[in-house]
Amino acid sequence: MARCRSRYTANAVDPDPIILLWLLRILVPLGGHREFVRSHGFNNDTLAEVIGLGHWIDPSPNDFDLKAARSELRLLHLKAEKQWAKAPLPACLRNNVRQLSDLVGLSTTDCRILEFAVSIHNERLLDDTADWLGQISSVKVFHALSAILNLPEPEIRASLSAQGTLARSGLVSVDRSGTSTLRGKLALLSDGFADLMASSEADPISLLRGTVSAAGPAQLKLADYSHINASLEILRPYLRHAATSGRRGVNIFLHGAPGTGKSQLARALADELGCELFEVASEDADGDPVNGERRLRAFRAAQSFFAQRQALIAFDEVEDVFDDGDSFFGRKSTAQVRKAWINRMLEENPVPTLWLSNSIDGLDPAFIRRFDMVFELPVPPKKQRERILQENCGDLIDACIISRIAEAESLAPAVVAKASSVVRSIRDDLGQMGCASAFERLISNTLEAQGHRPIVQNDPNRLPEIYDPGFIHADADLASVAAGLIAARAGRLCLYGPPGTGKTAYGRWLAEQLGIPLLIKRASDLMSMWVGENEKNIARAFRQADQDGALLLIDEVDSFLQDRRGAQRGWEVSMVNEMLTQMESFSGVFIASTNLMPGLDQAALRRFDLKVKFDFLRPEQAWELVRRYCKQLQLPAPQPDLLTRTMRLQRLTPGDFAAVLRQHRFRPIQSPTTLISALEAECAVKEGGKASIGFL
Repeated sequence: MARCRSRYTANAVDPDPIILLWLLRILVPLGGHREFVRSHGFNNDTLAEVIGLGHWIDPSPNDFDLKAARSELRLLHLKAEKQWAKAPLPACLRNNVRQLSDLVGLSTTDCRILEFAVSIHNERLLDDTADWLGQISSVKVFHALSAILNLPEPEIRASLSAQGTLARSGLVSVDRSGTSTLRGKLALLSDGFADLMASSEADPISLLRGTVSAAGPAQLKLADYSHINASLEILRPYLRHAATSGRRGVNIFLHGAPGTGKSQLARALADELGCELFEVASEDADGDPVNGERRLRAFRAAQSFFAQRQALIAFDEVEDVFDDGDSFFGRKSTAQVRKAWINRMLEENPVPTLWLSNSIDGLDPAFIRRFDMVFELPVPPKKQRERILQENCGDLIDACIISRIAEAESLAPAVVAKASSVVRSIRDDLGQMGCASAFERLISNTLEAQGHRPIVQNDPNRLPEIYDPGFIHADADLASVAAGLIAARAGRLCLYGPPGTGKTAYGRWLAEQLGIPLLIKRASDLMSMWVGENEKNIARAFRQADQDGALLLIDEVDSFLQDRRGAQRGWEVSMVNEMLTQMESFSGVFIASTNLMPGLDQAALRRFDLKVKFDFLRPEQAWELVRRYCKQLQLPAPQPDLLTRTMRLQRLTPGDFAAVLRQHRFRPIQSPTTLISALEAECAVKEGGKASIGFL
């Protein structure tokens, strides 16, 4: 596009006639001459020269005739009114205004105001001259524009009203807060908008530079979002209908943790629908953040600019608008300040919009109900995480590492993509083994920085090689329980008993028998210091298990199912209620484990299909485990004389054997006697446990 430079600058002496006329109207009818022409001379010699008073510029104040200078100024104004009342603006600005007029439907008055607003933002001399009007209110803005543009004040008011096309399109709006200069009161679409309008003939996208941009190509497909198929089955046909029928007021609110692929989902939807996608920028061309007010103005412009196109708009990081207030200091968010406009926009916007946010917590419920759809984009389930890792990094890491990394429940696609990009850029320097190590380290560090658990090198929930449910001392036939769950594919179990008796291990074994993933949540995973977060975390755990088709095991469930009769705080009751609600609605296999059965809520106990007590090993179980561990450690078979010592260990658990086996890595067990001694030591440190001495 050929550029056409504006002929007038801050130091120009030959402004366009229409600019000169506006200068004289500010000076004469609006009284700017009182500050311009003073007893000692002019406050701005450049302006004096431009408008034709250069011959009054004299170094000697005594020779300056104030009255005569002001009289000549009035004559110049009258002459200009006769000669230049219909003078045109520069071609670039004139053509761009005409283009916008055709695009959004501007009236003649709208165009005149837009021309002046662009000019006062672009022309320093015009801005400086208007400053002599002082700090003016919104009311005086209308009066000033009426005089400068020679238009009736009611027309000016109507054009700049909240219902006017200029405001609804975001092109020009009046700042109604306090007082300011005339330029400060006339807010444009963006900081660079005035220059773009006056410097080149531009298409609408170019005029929105720094505020709205065409989206880049999608890196993901809708097939990558199979974990939200239930929502997509509604969303896709609804957007398709909106795009083809011209339905107004179509707004979708999508929230989820950073990196879960919200922006990519918007792009994938646009690709499938065959629509253009335009994104409202959160940063300007210089990389500086754009505040909520400016972003709303850009959004309004995009709605007007693209109303006649097959398009979607994505408004990312909407917390900049809906949650940028400060309740502590009583400061309202941008959305609350503009509540009436937001509500009207959510009912009338012509271009379907996807509102994207990292959290829904700060959103006023009054706004939520106005969205057509509100749904969460969670972190993909494990199977999908594995597929994403395979597609992005299958050539960098092996299947074993992929499986281990995929265990990270907070692993978002964006984290994988970023780590993959870094490692690929230096893969020649790292080598195959180095790539795998670097990739895992990058992922782990990012997760930890986000407040999540890092990648664990060893699965703490892995079943021992010699695991056998026959070594669990329970008051139910665990094999029969497993058979029943395999048949029903649903059930609610409460496993209770002392630590180390095998409750979690049994849950893992059950998941393997069922052929489904195991999702373990502990109190540290679900408890939060913020009121209301515990309930959300509980609901999220059940939802994740449902999406993954996983067996959900909540350890230390006594933290969430305490007897409500002893509750001292409201959140303690609501947390129990949430847990009970989720238990009842969950259609899969749920296991709750606890060491503190007596403290559980009575209503909760009634909701479990089966309550199984796990206890210390029976003597025959303990002895058989001793024999098996001796074999595993390649020790001689234990002699009968050790049977007596084993029988004395009345508080022995499978967990004690696991602890002794871990000790073997740095304190080798060299004989069956050493094994028994280690087990005795484990029992001795337990609460109430004592090393037995003497004979049975």
